[in-house]
Amino acid sequence: MKSYKNNLTADLFIVVISIVAAALLVKTGIIKNLLASTQEMEFIGSFIAGMFFTSIFTTAPAIVALGEIAQLSSSIVPVAIFGSFGALCGDLIIFRFMRDRLGKDIMHLIKNSGNGWLKSVIRLKFFRWLTFFLGALVIASPLPDELGLTMMGFSKTRTSLFIPVSLIFNFLGILIISIIAKNLLGN
Repeated sequence: MKSYKNNLTADLFIVVISIVAAALLVKTGIIKNLLASTQEMEFIGSFIAGMFFTSIFTTAPAIVALGEIAQLSSSIVPVAIFGSFGALCGDLIIFRFMRDRLGKDIMHLIKNSGNGWLKSVIRLKFFRWLTFFLGALVIASPLPDELGLTMMGFSKTRTSLFIPVSLIFNFLGILIISIIAKNLLGN
């Protein structure tokens, strides 16, 4: 029990540090400047914006950057492809953390909560498939991926399955953003 408390404390510390770092990056304008400087280079800009598309703290500027790149691009498909590969890289980093550490710690807390109903629901295959599917939908949406990745961690999704799911759903999400930016906001 003590090791789980230590892991949970370390996980929370890492989350707090990452929140502070992300807040500083946003507040200083580093992310905005980085995305603005790469917009002229469509593929690199899409990839970098895709990486930032995954985090709760950088989703909004990434959506704006992806929309602007899509408006300037002759075709939105490369924007979505390169953006989805960038998002996959960001998701893999978060997924490793969520699935391997934080997810296990949360599951341990749930199992030791004394709530028998909750424990039995978590063991159901339906619960695993539901959390996997809902997690994939969150990844496709403009919502930050951390929630979806945590859900996929609960479903004990293997990395070999996670990679194509993340790539496909991020592609679809970025493609929808690009279509909206190009057709509704563009010329």
